[in-house]
Amino acid sequence: MFQKLLKKIAQRLDKANIPYMVVGGQAVLLYGEPRLTRDIDVTLGIGVNGLDKVMKVVTALKLKVLVDKVNDFVNKTMVLPVIDKDNGIRVDFIFSFSSYERQAIEKAKGVKFGKTTVRFASLEDVVIHKVISGRARDIEDIKAVLLKNQDYNIRYITKWLKEFDKSLNENFTGIFKKILKEIK
Repeated sequence: MFQKLLKKIAQRLDKANIPYMVVGGQAVLLYGEPRLTRDIDVTLGIGVNGLDKVMKVVTALKLKVLVDKVNDFVNKTMVLPVIDKDNGIRVDFIFSFSSYERQAIEKAKGVKFGKTTVRFASLEDVVIHKVISGRARDIEDIKAVLLKNQDYNIRYITKWLKEFDKSLNENFTGIFKKILKEIK
């Protein structure tokens, strides 16, 4: 079910020339251990000013928007939540505009599902997203991904976490170092 919907989303986003990458639980499945995930998170390479373009994709995919005041909600949260009525799978389209997100989307890994290529966030960018989210489930996902994939770019991850530490006044780098220590 998920793979079929991912393919349809990828095809429509490509047709609309909207850069994207799949993040969240679906990306963890690619790099980590199998786990239950009930949704699809897609980071888009456009800001909220591209909402009309995304709404055309949503309409073409016959997805149901889950909020009433779409413009207000998207402008406030940068997310357009929708659901595939046929299978009950929720999809969150996440609008972006930062230099980090733009380069992460460019760096995304194309994965073939039949004849369709679906773009997934790189392993390093999955880790960065998960550190920033910081929920217990996210920390476990990071550990599983890093244990399964020993060859990752620690400098890239640390560089961006330091940037987010500075701009958001957080300690994401410290969290990441703690995770590394725990898996050794």
